[in-house]
Formats: sequence, C-alpha cells, structure tokens
Amino acid sequence: MTHVFHRHLHQTPPVAVSAQGLHIRDAAGRSYLDASGGAAVSSLGHGHPDVIAAMHAQVDALAYAHTSFFTTEVAEQLADELVRTAPAGMEHVYLVSGGSEAVEAALKMARQYFVEIGQPQRTHFIARRQSYHGNTLGALAVGGNEWRRAPFAPLLVPATHVAPCYPYREQRADETPAAYGQRLADELEAAIVAQGPERVIAFVAETVGGATAGVLTPVPGYFKAVREVCDRHGVLLILDEVMCGMGRTGTLYACEQEQVVPDLVTIAKGLGGGYQPVGAVLAQRRIVEAMSGGSGFFQHGHTYLGHPVACAAALAVQRVIHRDGLLAKVRAEGEVFGGLLREALGAEAYVGDIRGRGFFWGVELVADRAAKTPFDPALKLHARIKQEAMAQGLLCYPFGGTVDGRRGDHVLLAPPFVAQREELARIAELLASAIAAVMRSPDVPAAR
Repeated sequence: MTHVFHRHLHQTPPVAVSAQGLHIRDAAGRSYLDASGGAAVSSLGHGHPDVIAAMHAQVDALAYAHTSFFTTEVAEQLADELVRTAPAGMEHVYLVSGGSEAVEAALKMARQYFVEIGQPQRTHFIARRQSYHGNTLGALAVGGNEWRRAPFAPLLVPATHVAPCYPYREQRADETPAAYGQRLADELEAAIVAQGPERVIAFVAETVGGATAGVLTPVPGYFKAVREVCDRHGVLLILDEVMCGMGRTGTLYACEQEQVVPDLVTIAKGLGGGYQPVGAVLAQRRIVEAMSGGSGFFQHGHTYLGHPVACAAALAVQRVIHRDGLLAKVRAEGEVFGGLLREALGAEAYVGDIRGRGFFWGVELVADRAAKTPFDPALKLHARIKQEAMAQGLLCYPFGGTVDGRRGDHVLLAPPFVAQREELARIAELLASAIAAVMRSPDVPAAR
C-alpha cells in the first residue's frame, strides 16, 4: 500500500529509479523514451553533468537563505542572464518555484501596479477559452481549462474568456490568417469595452497554447493586433510562456517570433529543465518603478523565492542552451520532427491536425476528418493512448477536452532539446504505433 497521495487514486504508477538523456528506467527494469520532457520540462534531458555540477557546488556553498534577509550571488546572476536575453524593457525578475506561482505573482503584480498608479478600479482580467495558466486559484480563474475549473468554480474570481487562436477549427474558409487574427483582436476589444476599459487589468494569454488544446500556434499578426488593442485601452498584456518559453519553440521567448513585447511574461518548466522547481516573472521597468516610487514593495511572497540551488540549476541550464547552440538546433530539427510526424501519422483518417513549432508539437485526433468531428469523450482515447504508449516504452502527453473542454483528444510532444534525429524518428514511429493499436480496439469506431 502506498501512502503517497497520487494523482490517480485507483492506480500506483511505476517507480522511476534512474534516467539519462531521453530515457527513464523504472524499478522493473523497463526503459521509456521521454517524448514530452515530462510536461514539457526536461529541456536538456536527464543527468546533464554541467547542471548537476552547478547544483553540487551551490549546495556546498549555500543551500538556502530566505529572501526577506538576503539575496544571493546565484540569484543575481540568474536575473542578470534572464534580463540580458529578455524582450526589450524587461529589467526585473521575480524568482518563484514553478509555473502556477509565476502566473499568480504576475496577476498580483498587474493589480498592484494599477493600485500604485491611482487606478484601483481596475479589477478584471480577460483571458482565453481552452487555455491553461496553472492550478492555484488565481491562475485557475484566468485559465480556460473547463475540466480543471469546474469543481472549484464557486471559489474563482470572475474573469472574461474570449476565443483562442485556433485556426484548425475556428478560422473560416473564406478568411485569411490575417483577417482571422484581426477578428480575434476585435473580439478582445469588444470584451474590454463591455467590461469598461477603466476596469480591466490585463489580457492573459499563452503565446503558444499548451496542454489544454494541444499546441495552438498563433496566426501571423494576431499578437500584434492584440498588443495594439491593449495599448489603446491601457490594459496590460501578460504572456504565459511557462510551457512554450525558454527555447521550446526555437527562440528563448516564444513572443520573439510574434515580434511583440509583453508587459509581464511568466516562465518555468524549461527554465530549470526539471533539475529543480523554479519559475519566474519578468516585468517591464515601469511596473517595478511604480511600486518602487509608491509603496516600495511588492505585497506578495513565498518561502522558497529565489532558492539558491534552484537558481544554480536554472543558470546552468540557460548557459548550456546558449553555449551549445540549442536554440538553432531546435529550430532546424523542429522542422525535421514535424516532417517525421506528418510522415508517420499524416495519412491516417483519425489524425485531423499536426501542428507546432520547434520541439513543441500537437496531434489532434478526429472521428471524421472532413467534418473535424471529435471522438466520443466516453472512449477516453487520450488516456488509452498514454497507457498504450507507455506499454510500448514511450512517454507522451495526451489530453482530452481539446475542442471545448469536454470533446476532443490530442497528444502533445515536447522532447528535450538534446534529442538526436534517430530519437525523433523513434518517437514518431512509437507514437504512430501506439495510436494505431488503440484505434484497432473493437469499441473504437473506424475513423473516416
């Protein structure tokens, strides 16, 4: 009997005992090829010697110091490195322990900013349907993952949700990508006006959608139009790059490819590559100056802010990414990976869309390819694909509710940046095999 409160209470997962590169081994001796980096976390894979050495050195020197008493050299160095490579105007870094904490801190930062500049009437956030921003109550409130929100809905602060940028399903046949992006920006503006522009704090969005809808890449010009809407009404733009940032899409920040600079950006996951729990909020100069010139402090905090060992791990991960040219590798090999996925799966009737950037890809499954009809949710295809993939030695990240929170299945892939081409090919091969095995089940209707 286990005393661990596991995610699923009717089953105990295998016991992981060791890992190296893209492979994790369990206590029974089985090896798994990690095609999703856990949850898009392991950017450098497992057991990287440079990161391990940096963590050891930091533990030997200083394992912990509370930020109400001290800063540390390694926290200062990490902040310097993040600001050096950040979008224009980002000058301060708030170091936390993960993505949900980062989003929660960003929401509070945005609210306090308006309090400090004399606009306390701004109390409302606007975000997108089919988004995910974390599991703490504030992050859950702005998130659009209905399955996660439903049990806790009475506890969540009200937020407005507008359409995601989901061209596969929502761009009209007679609509150019630019026109579609502008239509979404117009919807955002209408939502701001309906709330009263003087009441809205920020628009919160994943630059590239993550696990809820399976890697939604924005159409060209969408975020530029969104930025213009926010600026027109004095609304902050908060970009959530917890999953898609830190090189995952081929640039350190995904918003670089949109040529847009946010007011606040959240990062985690790939920041520390899974070697330690770590996340951060990067803030524009004027937001910090408003607090500095007003109350003089940010009214927020956690015990493990700027944890020295977490900072050492994150700093080492970032240095390896730049030293080894991994951003260029992700861009180049990401195109190859997309091609491998299309070759392995693109002809299958049950594959509706294969989309992504860099080492961040989603495969959406459909019962009717022409009509884009999702499978019956009762089949729980995503869960069965995960189970079958593990049985074949592959770790991937399937999820359900892709379309509207209830219907739809997809598989998310986010291999470590160090993946070699033969490993990428093996991922595509095993995924195709696992999905095909599930689709052959007698209770799964044949796709058309």
